Amino acid sequence: MRRTLRRAVALAGAAVLAGLSGCAGGGGKDSMSLMLDVGYLPKHAPFISAAKRGFFKAEGIDLTVMPGSGSTNTVTSVVAGRVDAGWADFGATVTSQGRGAKVKQVNLLQARSAYAVVALAGSGIRNWEDLRGKTVATEGGGAMTAMWPLALNKLGFDKSDVDVIPASSASKIPGLLAGQWDANLALHVSDEPAIDALGRKAAVLKWSDLGIDLYGNGIVVSDEKLKNDPEQVRKFNRAMQKGFLWACQNPRKAAEDFRTEVSGYETSTITLAIDAQCGLNWGKREAADRYGVMDDTGVRQAIDVARKFLGLPQESGLSPEDVYSNSYLEPLGSDETIKAP
Repeated sequence: MRRTLRRAVALAGAAVLAGLSGCAGGGGKDSMSLMLDVGYLPKHAPFISAAKRGFFKAEGIDLTVMPGSGSTNTVTSVVAGRVDAGWADFGATVTSQGRGAKVKQVNLLQARSAYAVVALAGSGIRNWEDLRGKTVATEGGGAMTAMWPLALNKLGFDKSDVDVIPASSASKIPGLLAGQWDANLALHVSDEPAIDALGRKAAVLKWSDLGIDLYGNGIVVSDEKLKNDPEQVRKFNRAMQKGFLWACQNPRKAAEDFRTEVSGYETSTITLAIDAQCGLNWGKREAADRYGVMDDTGVRQAIDVARKFLGLPQESGLSPEDVYSNSYLEPLGSDETIKAP
């Protein structure tokens, strides 16, 4: 078990520290930088592959893909002009906007949320009812922790039905493997592949199955960037749309692209992450059949949840128009076959 736990920590470290030299740009007016939500993980394979397969080059963009350290920090980096675009959680973006961040969501790559409760297969947790009397670990200040009362309400559980304890991001999977707790509040696109990489299988309870079907992550760009170079944002979005869907249609090739840049993961683990990530591409709302497109209904729901659970000031007056724009998109349909340049 100690060897397994050390490997869990080593894999996490490799993902954070590995460099993406093959995806780095050379600077200049044709260059752009994209900051991810966290350090490099298998779920990010579509971004790496989109850059390596020439989708951005075809649009005249020299793209640098950079690791992040949380969606809120990614949004802050976009606002400050340290990066051109960010891949950030919708709720974190809305909350930042309500506090004055001059950014917009311009490309909804994740039309559904990846929020989940993740346990080990064979642990006895197979459905939501099995959580009664169990202990669940979560990061103290995260959005899922703040929104957990919403999940309990959907389940008809009392707060005392599930014991929620704090844990650091780095300790959640080792603690789960060691039996210190029964499950984690987690993004299943991250934790299921991480557990798979350690030779175990995960049991995943998705919040979306409870009807908590919120927008997930999307591309964030500053208002200043949209004003000064809207055409580059359109080119970026075209490349991102095609590159992401190409990876979804060619998961093994995309996994190999990722492995050339980030060590520590088998192809099967990366394809598991890609399949999970791509399962969030298409939503259920008005714009569900047009990739990347947002609508007022989904954004109002995100604003409402942010007010109730994520600290968005009640007096912010934030409207859907403040939060997002589809004006920089040329949507792709779910039936389109994408070819690499």
